[in-house]
Amino acid sequence: MSDIQAQFSVLKQTADAKVVDAIADLIEHGEDHELNRVNVLDFSTQHSLDEEHVISAFLHSARLGLFDLGWNVLCPGCGGVLGAHSTLKALKPDDYHCALCACGYKASVDDQVEVSFTVNPRVRRIAAHDPDTLPVWEYFKQVFWSSGVDFNKESFATLANEVTLDTMELPAGEKATMSLQLPSDFVIIFEPVTHAAHFIDVQGEPTKDRQQLAIMYNKVQAPTGTTTMRPGPLRLSMENQAGVRVLPSVFIAAEALHHLIGKRKPFLTAKRMLSNQTFRDVFKADNLSLDQRLQITSLTFLFTDLKGSTALYERVGDLAAFDLVRAHFHALLEIISSEKGAVVKTIGDAVMATFVRPEHAIVAGLRMRAAMGELNNKRGTADLIVKIGIHEGPCLAVMLNERQDYFGQTVNIAARVQSLSTAQEIHITGPVADAPAVAEILQQREIKPIQKQAALRGIADKMVVYEIP
Repeated sequence: MSDIQAQFSVLKQTADAKVVDAIADLIEHGEDHELNRVNVLDFSTQHSLDEEHVISAFLHSARLGLFDLGWNVLCPGCGGVLGAHSTLKALKPDDYHCALCACGYKASVDDQVEVSFTVNPRVRRIAAHDPDTLPVWEYFKQVFWSSGVDFNKESFATLANEVTLDTMELPAGEKATMSLQLPSDFVIIFEPVTHAAHFIDVQGEPTKDRQQLAIMYNKVQAPTGTTTMRPGPLRLSMENQAGVRVLPSVFIAAEALHHLIGKRKPFLTAKRMLSNQTFRDVFKADNLSLDQRLQITSLTFLFTDLKGSTALYERVGDLAAFDLVRAHFHALLEIISSEKGAVVKTIGDAVMATFVRPEHAIVAGLRMRAAMGELNNKRGTADLIVKIGIHEGPCLAVMLNERQDYFGQTVNIAARVQSLSTAQEIHITGPVADAPAVAEILQQREIKPIQKQAALRGIADKMVVYEIP
């Protein structure tokens, strides 16, 4: 048995067998570009596989060295990769600049950091492992644009033939010229390797006189400049002092370009990865560094606590109580994971968990309550009463006590809302109740939330909360 086959045998011990077979087939028969920056959500759709199973399998594949995990900072405008990192710790706190869009962005983990997987070169060597050898359009497709830009052969042919005036491969240290006919459109000269761009604002009456423009590529991130020219002939002189091959390309910045790069498909975000149980279990070392503070615009928190656990130990004895509490934890953790959530930590008999969407959290909460009822019915008692609170809002992802954690008022409110429960009811806040998917779930189950005002410890003003009876 080869080393690769042995790794797949190990992988089947921790991942879904159907997903493992699909990954093995991809590695053996997939085209080179299909093994570079694999979009796992797209992969799951193409193979009709469960998304969570696919994410988990690729994570375990990366742990075994079959794939390399990548964190790519994306431009929300054009979908270009502004920074490609092998670890989340490498994300810069300052802005990432997109020369093509002439805008700066902070790396929001909500929807601007893509998580992708590239086959390890020891497993299979692909062209993208040597990006300087990729043809111009393959470089754009595989390196510059993210896996979320929805290109196909037809759209790429349109980009190459209708939107592009010219492209060139310019080796390090060399000079070259392009002879162009400027149309009566805004034109962008974009170079994807150094992320350099120059705009040409074409306006006025056409001219037959040859216009001149000189551009130098180097390692300096210069701001995007604009030159005004008239429609007509242009001699574009270029010099490459960047130390690497560059790929200057001249685009017509019209509706066709915006339409082509505006077509998107879902991709795995860093926010979803941070709330994935497999990632938290397997890649603890790849979480944040101690001084990182990643802002998250929206995350849903679920807190639980076991009511009267001290009295429970006294009533049934240490051994029986310990078994009960352990069974309660096992049920809760399984539910959180299966509903696309992740356990941040347990504190005594309490659990703190995160979910990307509030509807996942409310389903988890309802399942938790039902699970406690089943455990109680088996014993013929009502010993296990779990208090549950759910809140959604902005927060900071941080490292605390060598563990990726969350900080902010959203976290505080979620914890306080949980404390409102006195029996098996669940308490949720307005942002959770107002989510359309949550309202639909409650309506389908014929659950009518009870609105009330609540004073939460440490929160200045009373809040509107909803009891889920």
